[in-house]
Amino acid sequence: MISPAEMVKLHFRRMAAEDVEQVYAIDVLSFALPWSERSYRYEVTENETSRDWVAEASDAHGHTQIVAMIVVWVILDEAHVATIAVHPDFRGRGIGRQLLATALLNAVDSGAVQSYLEVRRGNLAAQAIYREFGYEVVGVRKEYYSDNREDALLMTLSPIQVDVLRKYAPAQ
Repeated sequence: MISPAEMVKLHFRRMAAEDVEQVYAIDVLSFALPWSERSYRYEVTENETSRDWVAEASDAHGHTQIVAMIVVWVILDEAHVATIAVHPDFRGRGIGRQLLATALLNAVDSGAVQSYLEVRRGNLAAQAIYREFGYEVVGVRKEYYSDNREDALLMTLSPIQVDVLRKYAPAQ
């Protein structure tokens, strides 16, 4: 395990099948209703609409660790953010913003002009980040989450604002 203090480099890349175990571990640490490893494997190997990304940290010795992940489905001109999470030890460092920007810029390259996502009503931190990108609440999915029947807020970004994304995207 790399600690945040040991991280010397952060690299954003497409998710690969060999990343699934680490991605799943982040999901379990992040959500009450994590996806299965099988679901992530499907996204990486079979779902043609899926654009999956990871943030990979490395230390001075060349060791690497996945510290964040995102799954975005690009369907026609829409980018649906299906899931995004940052390992708890690496939160508060802007990694999630950089990863979201990277994935959405890739979605734009694939033809997306708008984006949407669902977020728990009580997840105020995530909502604040999405608002920074220009997402707006456009609806409520009542009792969407089966673990506690919490509502989901439906947030939409239309159009996707490339200039805002570039502000958060990692330097190339």
